[in-house]
Amino acid sequence: MKIAVLGGGNGSFAAAGDLALAGHEVWLWRRNPGDVEAHRAQGGTITVIDRAGRRDARLAAITPSMAEAVEAADLILCPAPAFAQPAIAKLAAPHLRSGQVVFLPPGTFGSYIFARAARDAGNHAEIATAETGTLPWLARKQGPYAVRISGRGARLPTGVFPSRLARHALDVIGRAFPNAIEPCGDALSGALMNAGPIIHPPLITMNAGPIEHFDKWDIHKEGTQPAIRRVTDALDAERIAIREALGYRGPHFPLADHYSRDGEPWMYARDAHEQLTDSGDWSERLVLTEHRYMLEDLRLGLSFLASVGDLAGVQTPLVKAFLAIGSAVTGENLAATGRTLSSLGLGNLDRAALQNLLAEGFR
Repeated sequence: MKIAVLGGGNGSFAAAGDLALAGHEVWLWRRNPGDVEAHRAQGGTITVIDRAGRRDARLAAITPSMAEAVEAADLILCPAPAFAQPAIAKLAAPHLRSGQVVFLPPGTFGSYIFARAARDAGNHAEIATAETGTLPWLARKQGPYAVRISGRGARLPTGVFPSRLARHALDVIGRAFPNAIEPCGDALSGALMNAGPIIHPPLITMNAGPIEHFDKWDIHKEGTQPAIRRVTDALDAERIAIREALGYRGPHFPLADHYSRDGEPWMYARDAHEQLTDSGDWSERLVLTEHRYMLEDLRLGLSFLASVGDLAGVQTPLVKAFLAIGSAVTGENLAATGRTLSSLGLGNLDRAALQNLLAEGFR
């Protein structure tokens, strides 16, 4: 299968390397032509480091041309941070064609942004866009052309826009992630599976002191303490209450399962948290005003949750509290500059109209 991977960060490198090693034809799009030339000169490979050792994955091509990357691709994978989605979607929109599937892991409702970008570009192709609850890889780049993968997604609850195209979309995505994709309904359901806005805002705000004091700090190993875990569970309960109020059925993939040795398996394998902390890759310098945990997960993810909670009639005191704390840290009104149903042009829709759009798309 031909797969286009968009971006040059941790997730994109993990995706491109892993999927190439699995035998797919992978085209990697990188925005900066200088980075593309340097990567080509290095040999056009990505070194994947995991439990199996070090393996060089050869990519079919590395290109700064979006048209070249997505042409004839069956699956277009965009693991870039949510704040990069609008610009990437605009570049991709004219080149998408009927039958293609765009997959955002995770999405923060970016599946709608890609679909709308195609419509706004006058592209009326029958495109399915989809998103899941987490990046399918626990990964960090190791230099410019290597990536270490500490864990892989085992269960990926995935929603599709429009949901009438779900069968085709899930079939295509499942060819890249065999036995891992679990249908969870429409794209909003997929967006409400996103774990990033639940796990990261408490970890960065409640650990702000040590994060800014030490040169490096591991929020997952040194910062995940019982008091913070209790807050995380309470924040996650607000997410699940929104899902239930909108009529979405379980499993809701509570984050507590990620840390548990018993019960229902979460999105990663049972020992994924230990693999992550043992790797040492998450002992890193975090600049709170610049890091994607703040600008993506807190600003975009929690503002989106708050707006959907308002639509569903669900109180979200912790969601709004962390938005207020993040706003104080950054000096920016994150609730106003984030991603909401209104900012996406959907603020005038009631629940019935939104559900119809999610099912049928723009036709």
